[in-house]
Amino acid sequence: MTNIPPPVYDNYINGEWRNSESGRTQKSINPANKNEIVGIIPDSSKQDLEDAVAAAKAVRLAWRKLAGTDRGNLLFKAADIMESRTNEIGEAMTLEMGKTLPEAKGETARGVAILRYYAGEGMRKIGDVIPSSDAAAFLYTTRSPLGTVGVISPWNFPVAIPVWKLAPALIYGNSVVWKPATETAVTAAKVMQCFHDAGFPAGVLNMVVGSGSVIGQGIAEHADINGVTFTGSNAVGQAVGQAALSRGAKYQLEMGGKNPIIIAADADVDLAVEATISGGLRSTGQKCTATSRVIVVKDVYEEFKSKLVQKVAELKVGNGLNGQTWLGPCANEKQMETVLSYIRKGVEEGAVLLYGGTRPTDSDLSDGFYVTPAIFDKVTSTMSIAQEEIFGPVLTLIEVNDMQEAIELANDTKYGLSASIYTRNIGNALQFVQEVEAGLVRVNAETAGVELQAPFGGMKQSSSHSREQGQAAIEFYTSIKTVFIKP
Repeated sequence: MTNIPPPVYDNYINGEWRNSESGRTQKSINPANKNEIVGIIPDSSKQDLEDAVAAAKAVRLAWRKLAGTDRGNLLFKAADIMESRTNEIGEAMTLEMGKTLPEAKGETARGVAILRYYAGEGMRKIGDVIPSSDAAAFLYTTRSPLGTVGVISPWNFPVAIPVWKLAPALIYGNSVVWKPATETAVTAAKVMQCFHDAGFPAGVLNMVVGSGSVIGQGIAEHADINGVTFTGSNAVGQAVGQAALSRGAKYQLEMGGKNPIIIAADADVDLAVEATISGGLRSTGQKCTATSRVIVVKDVYEEFKSKLVQKVAELKVGNGLNGQTWLGPCANEKQMETVLSYIRKGVEEGAVLLYGGTRPTDSDLSDGFYVTPAIFDKVTSTMSIAQEEIFGPVLTLIEVNDMQEAIELANDTKYGLSASIYTRNIGNALQFVQEVEAGLVRVNAETAGVELQAPFGGMKQSSSHSREQGQAAIEFYTSIKTVFIKP
């Protein structure tokens, strides 16, 4: 039997698929089976980035001169094409980063919805008429695109996150250079093909695959990139922001989270358990909005803990293509080792491992990067597992005396991305909404749940204090221009 070589994927520059100038390649590996190569992808050089930026710069004036409706029509076409390829893109995502196929297809559908939402933005107003102190003058505002925008996207949502950056950048008249995560570069290529097939002009949208130290940092430092939008870790995000700031470029950072869910004494415990599991363990906990700290008032602590362990024990860990699987592998070996190291650290610091936190013993999972979902008891707020982002299937239970203590502990972290509470008491809910330090606040819902039409972003060290998605996106991708006209 002849072995079929894995498919090869290239960069997309100036409307063409191109090999890397360096000639170097790397492998995209299936985290469910480390011996399976999903595709061969570029290991690009600075020259590839230079070519992409030059292409974007050359076309940006022509692109911004198009009517918003014309740009929107192209986004509508890309959405239709992506929708027709939902199965193909979803399967590529599952193969590359491990999330279950239903989740991957759902994310692709969300990408379609985002494209259609921003396509409609081409018909919305972009300014206001303002009364002038000069009766003979006409005073108004309009908006100008930044020029060329650099997009640096992560592997955990390889369709939704890049699309919610690409779509507003494009509809508001910017050209784009996109660096997807290497772990999901095959998925990115399939997304890029949708834009190509929709007929976007050459140079308007370019994709360069390579290391963060070369391509990512190169985008942040490039003099011809006018704005940089980044989602990823705090350490890398801070470096990107500093590089952009040093040359006066606009930047937007969405980084880590250590998201709390509070279970009040009057909560519906069964619903709270479901939300904790869904928010904390779907996508193998690899969400910036994933539930990590479970803060439970003592009155319901034992009941909640018992039901949580029982429900988590029922979850099936396995290959995301298997229809019975609930929890897939970690996205790569490095992430698996990080998760396991935090589990060891939790035990060393005195927390009690109630359930999971080990490699599965099933022989058919031995070649994958699997970790069984972990639940820790007796956690204090000073422990590493209660303060540092793990980005894996780990839940930490913290018992508190009352709501005031719960909110204080919810805020006891450098992060401030999302937070939720389960309660039947309107007073508890209003106090939580007012006092919790998070950019996304949810009542009787899990911490992970971002709606595309609403602003999204964090407080404290979770973001650069800007907002993505919804109509708030225009604030980053454009600048206000005030116009005074006198005959």
